[in-house]
Amino acid sequence: MSEEAHLREMLATLAKSLFDRGFSVGSAGNISVACGDDLLITPTNSCLGFLDPARMSKISRDGRHLAGDKPSKEVFLHQAFYATRPGTGAVVHLHSTYATLVSCLADTDPDDCIPALTPYVVMRVGRVKLLPFVPPGDPAMGTRISALEGRYAAVLLANHGPVVAGQDLLSAVYAAEELEETAKLVVLSRNLAVRTLDQQQIQDLETRFSLR
Repeated sequence: MSEEAHLREMLATLAKSLFDRGFSVGSAGNISVACGDDLLITPTNSCLGFLDPARMSKISRDGRHLAGDKPSKEVFLHQAFYATRPGTGAVVHLHSTYATLVSCLADTDPDDCIPALTPYVVMRVGRVKLLPFVPPGDPAMGTRISALEGRYAAVLLANHGPVVAGQDLLSAVYAAEELEETAKLVVLSRNLAVRTLDQQQIQDLETRFSLR
């Protein structure tokens, strides 16, 4: 099996796993993975639970459609991460329940919207930026992600959901899952006295591990 065929199969398998566990519903969410000098990305209006590997969209880094079905309308989000964050090998955008809820809460800190509750959210996700709302598919969101200059591996799109970049497909999916589970903790612990990791603990984790 060629590397591209392997990536197509892996993308479909992981997408189905996310769908089956409720990380996306209907035709929500999109995933991409670097394939040599090009990108494979889920097609527009497709369901993550029922992807055909052979019909996955293939585009160039500058967005030219090379093969497969028409790419996701959110392609701009993906291109921005690949262009500005060195080492990005995959990008996952979900509408997962708790991360999306955090993106809707009026008191969410736009500069640090997912507190450092656990070591794994620090190691796999890092600090998360909340970006102002734009309509889905608007190229302006790609511009806003590009303006971050690669400083964040994950962002929340206001009233929309999370976007997470990783070194490869597995690490991007795992990071997206970690973000969602931490967002769940954030929501469940509202109005409770929560102990977060302190700055020294965060720095020690960032020094010892580089999982993002």
